[in-house]
Amino acid sequence: MRRFFNLLLALAIVAGSVLLAVFLISLAPEPEQRELPSPLPFVTTAPVFAGSGSIPVFGAGTVRPSAEVDIAPQVGGRVVWVDPALRSGGRIEAGQTMFRIEEADYVNRLREAEAALADRRVAMLEAEEEAAIARDELERYTERQGDSALDVEASPLALREPQLAAARAALEREEARVADANLALSRTRVDAPFNGFVRDESVDVGQFVAPGQSLGRLFAADEVEVVVPLADANAALIPDLWALGAGNDEQAVAARVIAQYGASRYAWDGYVDRADASVDEQTRTIDVIVRVPEPFTAGAPTGAADAPGGGPPLLVGKFVDVEIEGLAPERYFRVRRAALRPGNEVWAIGAGGAVTIVPVRALQRGDDEVYVTGNLEDGQAVITGGIQFATDGMRVRTGEATGR
Repeated sequence: MRRFFNLLLALAIVAGSVLLAVFLISLAPEPEQRELPSPLPFVTTAPVFAGSGSIPVFGAGTVRPSAEVDIAPQVGGRVVWVDPALRSGGRIEAGQTMFRIEEADYVNRLREAEAALADRRVAMLEAEEEAAIARDELERYTERQGDSALDVEASPLALREPQLAAARAALEREEARVADANLALSRTRVDAPFNGFVRDESVDVGQFVAPGQSLGRLFAADEVEVVVPLADANAALIPDLWALGAGNDEQAVAARVIAQYGASRYAWDGYVDRADASVDEQTRTIDVIVRVPEPFTAGAPTGAADAPGGGPPLLVGKFVDVEIEGLAPERYFRVRRAALRPGNEVWAIGAGGAVTIVPVRALQRGDDEVYVTGNLEDGQAVITGGIQFATDGMRVRTGEATGR
């Protein structure tokens, strides 16, 4: 009897467990049904834009003066005056006297030369008079002798021609000495040859200086140059580069120089002046020289924000970016830099998401864009990311990349 009771109890427990399980299952939510993911890879794309106008040639270089000279006197002596602007960073105008050397010795030399010149002028007059008297005497002698004097040839010495020539040469020599003395006196004032800035100086009042002694450096303020090393492929995009005449801005190619100043960037207009007629042996690049007029005026900000203190000048020694106005091909495209694949090819998206591998020729590479020629269309989508390999006809899912 006890065994029968235990059996019923076990059956009741099992039946209750089954009922509880059925009840709990009935309360559970329906499982979420999801579609299986597509086997096609997902890629990001960006549109191709048809280019117009000239292709910019990008480069960089360091600003250097277009002209720089030593500040050196041509005569020696004691410095008696120095212009206050003759200090490092000082602005000097063309023709402005930078310092003066004591004039007393040179004034005395000029007076001596003028006195000697006056003596030589008197001697010249005497020689001319004596030569005139000798000619008159010869004429009177010829008249008295009549026909018998026709065969007589007068000696140049008798006519005092050598004496007259010697007096004339002596006069010219003294005139040259007066001119030299005047020139030396004028050189006691050392003037600036052009508008410029003082790079450094080492001259003070009371200092004795010698001819040719370097007392500082002055560089031109009207123009600066930027030497831009370019690969020959980029140099080839500059129109008529090898026909440009140095210093002729009328036929020059336009360029823009951009410098960072604080958190802002500023630009100055310039032009391609010339190119070196040799290739750098180390870098195998061609040095293109961009000249910038009026560099010490404030640059134009390239963004909306300007520096609190206003735009800076284009400082000598500054490392800058350069944009040169290149050739304008009849048909080219701008694509995102990430779209250009190794081997100079672009993966374009066709109908139905099919990939087409398009060979292109890269004309210029910018920071964000590449300028190419090839069998592309304006607005066509090209792959910028998502896959590492592609084949013609391969199907993909697409999504457009943000930004341009």
